[in-house]
Amino acid sequence: MPELPEVEVVRAGLEPAVTGATVESVAVYDERSLRRHPGPSEDFVDRLTGRRMLAPERRGKFMWIPLDGGTEALVLHLGMSGQVLLRDRTTDDLRTRIRLELVHPEHGALRLNFVDQRIFGSMAIDTLVQTKDHPLQLVPTAVAHIARDPLDERFDEAAFFTRLSKKNTQIKRALLDQTLVSGIGNIYADESLWAAKVHYEQPTATLSRPRAKLLLAEVRAVLTKALAEGGTSFDEQYLNVNGQSGYFAHSLNAYGQPGEPCPRCGRPIVREQFMNRGSHFCPWCQRLR
Repeated sequence: MPELPEVEVVRAGLEPAVTGATVESVAVYDERSLRRHPGPSEDFVDRLTGRRMLAPERRGKFMWIPLDGGTEALVLHLGMSGQVLLRDRTTDDLRTRIRLELVHPEHGALRLNFVDQRIFGSMAIDTLVQTKDHPLQLVPTAVAHIARDPLDERFDEAAFFTRLSKKNTQIKRALLDQTLVSGIGNIYADESLWAAKVHYEQPTATLSRPRAKLLLAEVRAVLTKALAEGGTSFDEQYLNVNGQSGYFAHSLNAYGQPGEPCPRCGRPIVREQFMNRGSHFCPWCQRLR
């Protein structure tokens, strides 16, 4: 599933093309991509057609485009394989589930294709509500429960450390809890834990404040580097708005590297089963304390 860096790359790529654009027409080719929309496809089409788009925003793995009027937004969730591709009016893409024809005052006619191979992603029109910690900032109701991410300028470190120390769970489960801290998925959790030399099963209650601060610093460093490198692409399931892959996969130290030597100590990276997925770590560098 695309995580913070991948979603932010898509958001930043959309911003100059959709901000100020008007939705000229909407075509829904697969209603499964509207599973989060509160109504039939006709309602989605009617409520979106003719609307002017504002600058795209993001929280964690969720992205949305506010619409004129200030009370609604087009919410996009990429799921496992969703792509938002900007095209000219002559370009089609396989597995396009929803298509928006846009007219931008500077860029002219554009086409936005929502492509999704596995159809776990979605589009929906949602109501905007105030955030709990900043009354002037609005988020869709579907995003209201999502915590701020570590790169958010309003991320509350003190509150994060307090909540983390009170959780009765393992540290990787805590990092994946989007109500505690958002934007971190399996890839960047493994990379951050490796960088901080923390075992993925380390109980949160036993993590000292200095180690927690170190881990948060490594999370930020990993996310920032991945963002600079366009995210992580193992195949064509994640592409940016121009159809290009990210190249952070070349910088991975632990995730997806079982059997490879640890870049720090040279011993083999190990993969263990974790929450219907895998955890990649170095048993020597990341000892359970």
